[in-house]
Amino acid sequence: MAKHPVPKKKTSKARSSRRHSKFVQKEQKYLKDLVHLTKCPNCGAPKLMHHVCKECGKYKGRQVFDMNKKIEKITKIKA
Repeated sequence: MAKHPVPKKKTSKARSSRRHSKFVQKEQKYLKDLVHLTKCPNCGAPKLMHHVCKECGKYKGRQVFDMNKKIEKITKIKA
């Protein structure tokens, strides 16, 4: 039976949080490069690239969603 390596001393909170903070900073930098925001050509609101604008409901110059239409919420099941 092989023996597994065991740490000789407890890892302090400062050391573990320092290591965690570096990991978080690296992930934030990576994600910042992946998320691209652009201005909507119709209304000028920030939107994700290749997505429908949440403010005006347009995509590539055509109306996809009618933002003036009221959405009914289903509260009861009709029998």
